[in-house]
Amino acid sequence: MYEQFNKQVVGKKVCIGAILFGLLLWLFMRPDAWSEQKSLAPYVQQVAPVESHQPLAQRLQPLEKHLETPSTPEGAPYLKSLPDFTYAAKIAIPAVVYIKASRKPQVVKRDAISPVEELFKQFFGEGILGPRAYERPAKECAGSGVIYTSNGYIVTNNHLVEDADQIEVNLNDNRSYKAKLVGTDPFTDLALLKIEACNLPALVLGSSDKLQVGEWVLAVGNPFNLYSTVTKGIVSAKSRSLDRPDNGKSEKLSIQSFIQTDAVINPGNSGGALVNLYGELVGINTAMYASMSASFMGYGFAIPSSLVKKIANDLIQYGAVQRVLLGVTIRDVDAELAKKLGLKVISGVYIDSVQDNSPCVKLLQKEDVITQINGRKINKSADLQEVIACSKPGDKVAVTLCRKGKEQVVHILLKKQPDAIQIVQKDDTLKVEGAIFQNLDAQTKKKLKLSGGVLVQEVSKGKFQAAGLKKGYILLAFDKQPVASIASLAEMIRRTTEPVLIQVMEPNKGTISYLAVELGGSSCKQK
Repeated sequence: MYEQFNKQVVGKKVCIGAILFGLLLWLFMRPDAWSEQKSLAPYVQQVAPVESHQPLAQRLQPLEKHLETPSTPEGAPYLKSLPDFTYAAKIAIPAVVYIKASRKPQVVKRDAISPVEELFKQFFGEGILGPRAYERPAKECAGSGVIYTSNGYIVTNNHLVEDADQIEVNLNDNRSYKAKLVGTDPFTDLALLKIEACNLPALVLGSSDKLQVGEWVLAVGNPFNLYSTVTKGIVSAKSRSLDRPDNGKSEKLSIQSFIQTDAVINPGNSGGALVNLYGELVGINTAMYASMSASFMGYGFAIPSSLVKKIANDLIQYGAVQRVLLGVTIRDVDAELAKKLGLKVISGVYIDSVQDNSPCVKLLQKEDVITQINGRKINKSADLQEVIACSKPGDKVAVTLCRKGKEQVVHILLKKQPDAIQIVQKDDTLKVEGAIFQNLDAQTKKKLKLSGGVLVQEVSKGKFQAAGLKKGYILLAFDKQPVASIASLAEMIRRTTEPVLIQVMEPNKGTISYLAVELGGSSCKQK
């Protein structure tokens, strides 16, 4: 019985062993048994090589399908990956210059008094007239400029060089030049200089119109005398207007359509370049938002390149800016106005009135809302200002407007602003209203004991001749401001908004007199 029991146990063990052996043999003989174990390593390894084997641009392709493809200049790399600022910096730095403008202290003498002052003298005595001589203090400014052409034209800010007796330009390669002021435009705060040099690294003009909010930009300049400083940022806004308490100077900036950027702009950046990632000039840095406790607060402003191109080319060709007149008074459309007019969208420029001398007096009407010009959207007054400021006499523009709830398009031929004073500054002469002026030489100044003044070279038909100005006279003061050079005289004339008194000397007799000149057309603030 015991033997029979042992046989049963052994039989069971043999059966279990056979089953286990067969199971193991079946598992061992499966063709995919090892492949599952071997595939584990490749499966884990496929995650890591994505960074090195698949370019970032390729991985971003699905996202880029939903984004606008930017236009790429010929020869520049197409920027699909994260931004690399080295290309733009390499292009822009050599084209940005350091500018030092200075004015020497001068003693200005009052050798004669006007008829009005003579009247006050009779009633109140000599003391009411104040001192017969006063000192004009020295002034020195430093900032930046951008090489506009390879033959020496340089764009900068007007506020940097105005009233300067001497302007010095230092290039990035440390060469230094004396610069001549070709012309200025206080309304856009732009000025054009000329140095005697050639083969200079001028920047290519980019399109500020195509510039998009959020696009990367670089500000290049010389803040705090730190040469060739590059800061980065994005375009924060476009067509930005400023209402700055700037000691009255904000009135000069009557054309305001700035590019706003968070690229760091500090004192000394004025006149420097704002460039895109291709190194193209898209703006001239001109202002920053600051307080008494800080220099930079995250807001910088630049004049768009479209406006820079118009002003610089006019100053090169004509010596003065050729402006057109639309002849309307305008304001932005707000929610209340949109509701009143039944507008679907709260944007556009509302026409309050059309002036009698407007070239479009028969085409535009009060209560019209301008929404587009030549296909460009006009969201606010700054947009309209920029478009008109960039136009030239003879241009035809298609104006899309909303009139009494209906959209229509009118075509307007832009005409030159009437009564604008033509100022042409070439070489060492200034021609304006029939009179030609030139700087006084040092010998004449010494002989006549003068610290400034300009010589009247010729006088023909015009407002100066009508006032009694004659050839050979020396113009000493313009609207009570001493005239140091033809450049300063040109600037004063451009700012004139009403008739002025000029102080002149007749060298042969040594007598000084005053003439009333009917000027005032050069500064008409039209939008």
